[in-house]
Amino acid sequence: MIRHKRMGPGVRDSERSVVTIGVFDGVHLGHRRVVERAVAVARERGLRAVALTFEPHPDELVRPGHRPARLTRPRRRADLLKQLGVDEVRVLEFTLEMSRLSPAEFAQRVLADGLRAACVVVGEDFTFGHRAEGDTETLRALGEKYDFTVETVMLLDALSSTEIRERLVSGDVRGAAADLGRPHRVEGVVVRGYQRGRQLGFPTANVETPPQTAIPADGVYAGWLECVPVANLPALYEGERWPAAISVGTNPTFEGVPRTVEAYALDRDDLELYGVHVAVEFAARLRGNTKFDSIEGLITQIHADVAEARRLTS
Repeated sequence: MIRHKRMGPGVRDSERSVVTIGVFDGVHLGHRRVVERAVAVARERGLRAVALTFEPHPDELVRPGHRPARLTRPRRRADLLKQLGVDEVRVLEFTLEMSRLSPAEFAQRVLADGLRAACVVVGEDFTFGHRAEGDTETLRALGEKYDFTVETVMLLDALSSTEIRERLVSGDVRGAAADLGRPHRVEGVVVRGYQRGRQLGFPTANVETPPQTAIPADGVYAGWLECVPVANLPALYEGERWPAAISVGTNPTFEGVPRTVEAYALDRDDLELYGVHVAVEFAARLRGNTKFDSIEGLITQIHADVAEARRLTS
């Protein structure tokens, strides 16, 4: 049995749909071209627009030992897709059974029977089915059999989730933002750290990010800190967003600390964020991490970082 869940308004499965398919990690500018075309076709034909995506990432099954860092978690990915106008996000559980479906089985069971697709909109390099045996021409042929049409969308050159991850690994958050169409963000719950920032006069939110989160290279960044409401967590400062100076790394001046993401909301020393779900957005890299010979030298540099972060986010 193929298991899935909806992330969007309830709809009747008897309704026909325009379906777009992909992992959509990051929902970058290339993904947006495909999704926006699917939404446009759906509006033209008076049908619902459905984005079909997968969890976990298919690479985790088909390439054992390879777990790509996530640009977006499932909830964030669904929110971004819905912002593009899709009526429903359908998350398909990617199991060993699913990885073994032939292109014909996928087209029949998932697209024709499951989603009642009238049209499928995909990127020009789309592949599907066991060992990626199906391509867009395969999909068109199957569409004739199962009563759906196929549209392909020309992709933007050299734009992929993999390329964006590589930019983040090198600390190029500006380049990542250009490809994403928005700043890269990481999310997590604020937990207690060593409180060294507070002792230095710059209290930081220590963000516990989920495993496999795509975190930029170690260094100091300008960006923003935002409180994001999540069920069953405190809703303090809901929707508030502050310019921030962000530190990623092990704090080399204080040896032996695990790698952390910490954000100082500029000029705010009154925030009580423990247990709150937050997002940290990255605007620009200010510098790499440095081990300072004295606390005074570190504080002087933090003042300079804060001033630059303020300039870049104002």
